Amino acid sequence: MNVYSLYYMVERIITGPLHTNSFVVSTGRKSCLLIDPGVDAEKIWQSMERINLTPHTIVFTHGHIDHTAGALEIIEHYREKGVEIRVGIHSSDADYLGLNGEEINRKLLPVNNEEADEVFTQLFKPRPQADFYFSDGDSLPESDLQVIHTPGHTEGSVCFYSEVNSALFTGDSLFFDALGRTDYTSSNKDDLLNVLNSKIFQLPPETRIYPGHGPLSSLEREIRDDSFKTNHGMI
Repeated sequence: MNVYSLYYMVERIITGPLHTNSFVVSTGRKSCLLIDPGVDAEKIWQSMERINLTPHTIVFTHGHIDHTAGALEIIEHYREKGVEIRVGIHSSDADYLGLNGEEINRKLLPVNNEEADEVFTQLFKPRPQADFYFSDGDSLPESDLQVIHTPGHTEGSVCFYSEVNSALFTGDSLFFDALGRTDYTSSNKDDLLNVLNSKIFQLPPETRIYPGHGPLSSLEREIRDDSFKTNHGMI
């Protein structure tokens, strides 16, 4: 699905068994920033190559495996072409990447559960270490996207906001008619609700929402219908 505005091109690529939304965001005539590359790495780079965009940066809205699994394959694919891609994440979610990532991600899924074991097998792939960490208020490289720290789903969950283009990439903090899960030991529903009310719902209501799963939405819709379902999805 392509979404165009006067300034932006955003391509959504649905990846993996949990139907994770990965987003390609144009940042120049032939360059892009990649948000949350899911497990289908080849599908993602084929999509970028089809629209003649080359990624310079990969960023994660949070560290969960379904949002990070394709990153290393994509980095290696472009490295063979002489392109180096930098990787960024909030420091509070850094442990989901690199060598510790397998153990911490496996704890997210039920134990002794065949479906969960199958999902993890499909999703697990080595992930890169971060090259840089961002914090609330930072700007992402070569883009107009600003970081909004939205802890609750994970401690390091963030949204990425473009004021010029009225676009908000919410990861698993906010979906169409739902919030992300907050039943993990590192999650906090009160924190998530507080930050949505104090930061996210203060943005212009016409802001388009590009969530980590499911259909697109708008802040106007989610503010109007705020009886959110929670614990959305397997992860």
